[in-house]
Amino acid sequence: MQRVGFIVYPGFQLMSFAVISVFEFANLQVGELAYDVKMLSETGGSIRSSAGMSVAAEPFDDANFDTLIVGGGAVVEPSTPGLIEFLRRAPERYRRVASICIGAFILAEAGLLDGRRATTHWYYARELQARFPRVKVDEDRIFIVDGPVWTSAGATAGIDLALAMVEQDFGAEVARAVAKKLVVYHRRAGGQSQFSALLEMDPKSDRIQSALAYAKRNLAAPLTVQELAKAAHLSPRQFSRAFRAETGQSPAKAIENLRIEAARLMMEQSRHPIDVIARQTGFADRDRMRRAFLRAFGQPPQAIRRNARAEAAA
Repeated sequence: MQRVGFIVYPGFQLMSFAVISVFEFANLQVGELAYDVKMLSETGGSIRSSAGMSVAAEPFDDANFDTLIVGGGAVVEPSTPGLIEFLRRAPERYRRVASICIGAFILAEAGLLDGRRATTHWYYARELQARFPRVKVDEDRIFIVDGPVWTSAGATAGIDLALAMVEQDFGAEVARAVAKKLVVYHRRAGGQSQFSALLEMDPKSDRIQSALAYAKRNLAAPLTVQELAKAAHLSPRQFSRAFRAETGQSPAKAIENLRIEAARLMMEQSRHPIDVIARQTGFADRDRMRRAFLRAFGQPPQAIRRNARAEAAA
C-alpha cells in the first residue's frame, strides 16, 4: 500500500483535489487499497479553502508516507515557518514530493527546487523564476519530474501528474484504465505544452468556433477560406473579416497554429515518421512542417522529438 500525504493550508484551492480522484480510482481498478490518502496541515483540524469549504486534516508528525503532495492555492502567499521546515526534511523521508499548480512556490521556498527543473501554472511561471533564480523553470510543460521532485502546471495538470505516478507504481495498463474511468486523455505527456491554439484564439461567436472545430477535425485537408466559411455559414468575405476580428489572426495563420500543435503532439507521443506526421497534419511535406516548427519553437521537429524522449527516459 502506498501512503499519500496531501498538504492543505488556509486558502488552498479545491481543484487541487482532482489528483485524489486518480488515487481513488486506482484503488477501484486494482481491487484493493493501493493508495491511502491523508489530509495533512501544520495545525491539523478544519482547514478552510479559498472557496469557503473546509476539510479536516491531521497535523504534521513523523508518520511515514510514500508520496507527499502540496496542493495549490488561489493566490501566491508566503508560507508559514512550520510548513517550510516540514518540507525541508521531506526528501529524506519520502520517495516522492510533488506540488500542484502554484504549490511549486512552497516547494521553492523550502529549497526543494534549487538546481532542479520545475513547472507551475503558466501565469505564475515568470514570477516563480524571478523570485527563485536557482530554480530551472520551464513554463511550457504540463508536469516535470526531476529526481524525487514532481511539479505540475495548473490544477487539471495535476491529474496527468497523478496518472504518471500510478503508471510508475502499477504500470501503464492500470493508469490507462484509471484515465478511461475519469474520462480524461491517457495521459498527456509531461513534456506537452500548457498552451492551446484554440484557447489562445478564444473566438466569441458560435460560427467561428464551429469553423475552427471543423478545421481541427480535418487538418489533413487543404482547408481553404471558402471551405471554412462554408462551415461557419458565412460568405468568404464575411468569414475572413469576422475571423480576424474575433481571433486577431488570419485564417491561414490560425490553421498553421492548429497544425503545429497537432504535429508537435504526434512528434512527442508517437513513433510515426516525420513525413507521415507532416501529411496527417496538413503540412504536405516535411520541409514545410520544419519551417513552421522553426518559426514557432526555434527548433526543428527532430529536436522536439529528441527532447520528449529524453524527458520520458529521465
